[in-house]
Amino acid sequence: MATINTANLISIGELAKRSGIAASALRFYESRGLISSVRGPAQRRQFQREVLRRVAFIRAAQTAGLSLEEIETTLTALPDQRTPTKQDWEKLSKSWQPLIEERIRSLTALRDQLSSCIGCGCLSLKSCALYNPQDIANNKGTGPRYLMGDKSSDLV
Repeated sequence: MATINTANLISIGELAKRSGIAASALRFYESRGLISSVRGPAQRRQFQREVLRRVAFIRAAQTAGLSLEEIETTLTALPDQRTPTKQDWEKLSKSWQPLIEERIRSLTALRDQLSSCIGCGCLSLKSCALYNPQDIANNKGTGPRYLMGDKSSDLV
């Protein structure tokens, strides 16, 4: 077990303040094993300063659209719960590019089709007779089919 430098510890309040993450979220991250603390005087949580970088990594991954499960898998693969290095970050960020591209495509479709039919099969809008006659979007499954990449011509 590694020796802990107590001069390098910060409280959960300081970690929350410096990271911009609520203390409750930090406790949740800890319960998921994404970050770890040590118990200081009076059994209060204290964190190594490097946890700030780990929390920044978690936030960046969430912004990129990764789930907590995916982030957990990524961080678990690092030895000894260490903070991702520059090399780790470069490798991981490249692996996230397809995910980010898909989010961009999905958001662009949402933006471009927001005022038209989304292919939900609801038949509640006057324009549904034009975009989704006889509820043909239902043939492709549930949800907003056109926003999910289905073309209206594919649904006929």
